[in-house]
Amino acid sequence: MRLQTPILACLALLLAACAPPQALQPASGGPTIAGNGTCKAEGLGWAVGQAATQETMGRIWRESGAGLIRPIAPGQAVTRDYRGDRINVHVDDGNVITGIDCG
Repeated sequence: MRLQTPILACLALLLAACAPPQALQPASGGPTIAGNGTCKAEGLGWAVGQAATQETMGRIWRESGAGLIRPIAPGQAVTRDYRGDRINVHVDDGNVITGIDCG
């Protein structure tokens, strides 16, 4: 019983040491999107026919207002669940965007 107390105290100190100092923690909650996280695919037709580059995908994600972005390649297995906070970007074998929808 006497040995438990010092061991627990040491464990508590070790766990506290795992947290980064306040100066290293992000000032904001992370990246921001243009909306409340609900996907809106209207107005994204400009991206069809474009290469699915990081810049293009980032712009699609921001303009859609979605919380998540999911690129879908030909033949790729995907879940069939509908998520109102997810934008799907369909790409062909050449990494060119062929369609965009929510879900």
